[in-house]
This record gives sequence, structure tokens and C-alpha cells, in this order.
Amino acid sequence: MALTLAKNQTISLEKTAGTGLKKVSMGLGWDPEKAGGFFGKLMGSTNDIDLDASCILLDESKKPVDLVWFRQLMSRDGAIRHSGDNRTGEGAGDDETIFVDLEKLPGSVKYLVFTVNSFTGQNFEKVANAYCRIVDDAGRKELGRFDLSEKGRHTGIVMAYLARNAGGWDFTTVGEVTNGRTADDLVDLAIAAVRT
Repeated sequence: MALTLAKNQTISLEKTAGTGLKKVSMGLGWDPEKAGGFFGKLMGSTNDIDLDASCILLDESKKPVDLVWFRQLMSRDGAIRHSGDNRTGEGAGDDETIFVDLEKLPGSVKYLVFTVNSFTGQNFEKVANAYCRIVDDAGRKELGRFDLSEKGRHTGIVMAYLARNAGGWDFTTVGEVTNGRTADDLVDLAIAAVRT
């Protein structure tokens, strides 16, 4: 059974998986809040919510070396791939996924910081059931889940990051909110969120 993690909690992915990891994915899921009022409830209508998952790659000195997001769906080294932009949040399961081939990542990449933001400026008052989860792609086993349940007028969140160490990779939840509308806006906060 996957671990449900609290804010600022760290787990060893190798220990949690029980084997050496080769490929993982970060899934992001959310639903739009149901429209209010009698007719909204009667019709079950919703407002689409367009959230964007991103991955900021940092070196050992926490300098950005690449960025994977809806405008660049693959890292320059080919190790990280984005599933593409989901503009509604409708449907069950992950709405956007970032796939990471850990074996292909250059040794110079030490941190992978995962963020989510609303490019259109919709805030998290309109978002329901938001979460991120880290999955071992070999057996599709969920290793950890972090609920992004904090409501508010923010438009972005630094969700979590992976950190390379001598024993493999650690996964740390963050949950830091911001008002950035693109992954570029979140880079400085992502760097600050990484604990060394």
C-alpha cells in the first residue's frame, strides 16, 4: 500500500520500492469544483480547470539546467517526458504525468523539482481533490502520495522533489504555495524549497 505523505516528509524511493528503481513517474490529478447554486447542482456542471505540471532540473549547486513543461515536453537529454497538457481536470486518475528515466539522467542532475501552476490564472479555490503521486513504472506501484488540499487564492504550488544521493533517490514533499502562472515563475521558489 502506498504511503500518504505529510508536508515536508522525505522517503527513500529505493527502500519503499524494495528494488533498484529505473523509471518513475510523477502523476498530478485534480478535479474542478462543482458549480454552485441550484441549477449547477441539478445539472452537475463544472468549470474546467487548466493546471500545468512541470519539472525543473537542478544541478548540485541548485542551478537550473533544464525545464520540462507544456511548452517543452521532453528534457534536452531525453530522460524526462511530459504527457501533455490537460486543460480540464475531468476524468479519473492522473490528469498530467511526467515520466522520468532515472538511468538516462546525466550525473550532473541532482534534483528534480515538480511544480504545478495555473497558466490561466484560476486559483486553487476552484480546485478539488488535487494530489501528486510518485509511481515505480516497472510494476506501476504507487510509492507515495501527497494531497494538495490547501485551498486559497494561489495559482501555483511547489509540490515535491527528487534528490539523488549515494543510495539512490529520495522523494520529499513540499507544498509551498505561490502566485506564479508558469514554471518559469516558480524556479526561484523551487530552488529555495530544496533542502541540502
